[in-house]
Amino acid sequence: MARKKGRDVNGWLIVDKPAGVGSTAVVAKVRWALDAKKAGHAGTLDPDATGVLAVALGEATKTVATVTDALKCYDFTVNWGAETATDDASGEVLRTADARPDRAAIESALPAFTGDIMQVPPAFSAVKVDGERAYDLAREGEELDLAARSLWVESLTLLDCDRDTARFEMVCGKGGYVRSIARDLGRALGCLGHVAHLRRTWSGPFEAEGAVPFDRIDRDAQDWLDTQLLPLEVALSDLPMLRATPEGAVRIRNGNPGQVTGTAEWGDLVWVADAGGPVCIGRYQGGTVQPERVFNL
Repeated sequence: MARKKGRDVNGWLIVDKPAGVGSTAVVAKVRWALDAKKAGHAGTLDPDATGVLAVALGEATKTVATVTDALKCYDFTVNWGAETATDDASGEVLRTADARPDRAAIESALPAFTGDIMQVPPAFSAVKVDGERAYDLAREGEELDLAARSLWVESLTLLDCDRDTARFEMVCGKGGYVRSIARDLGRALGCLGHVAHLRRTWSGPFEAEGAVPFDRIDRDAQDWLDTQLLPLEVALSDLPMLRATPEGAVRIRNGNPGQVTGTAEWGDLVWVADAGGPVCIGRYQGGTVQPERVFNL
């Protein structure tokens, strides 16, 4: 008997991920509940973190990069006084400190953590080392010397604090580790620190408000979940949109440069639509677009 391949489901399902569930497990459950042929996510969340996990289905997987590259917002709490192996509350305590920062000290430290910064990922992270995940090597007890990576931090704001904790909001670009911010901020303040709570409140165009609760993702709720899907072009809101001519759309769908109406800067990444919906993501070349990702809708 031929193996059932699943449904052609195209779009985005925005899930409010709970703590204790991995991002891959969320994607797998969404794909199962919707009986979808293909699914992926736009940006991993730590298992203990909560909030926006944007799951792309079908042709929407071709737009994942645009969301992954977009700004994201995190609401997180740091516990002062201890540094852990995982840089969050789940890890073994490695060092402790008696010092505690006041509000003025915290706020004076924040400018060094905004703008273009260099950040060393946590040892327990998905960064690859010689083809292996850092967290696998760390679990085996291997000491890692991970290279620092650049990160754009749009803003880092102190929301509240008391003697032992501080709550922050951070807006940052691709590849940011909140756990590294907590660790490095604790070191800079001389008090040590680790993440106690972490929530992603928005990611690119997707917000936690209105996201689907994880416990409502079930095969029995498939009809309702279908109504919660967002069109794939929602992920393209930061790109210029151009219209393909009828002849241009045919050429683009065959992988060739096609004529469009509207203008953009030469070489800009744009998305193209026609009367039937999204056609492609591609590069504008003065009246035509060279497709890079063609949508088969």
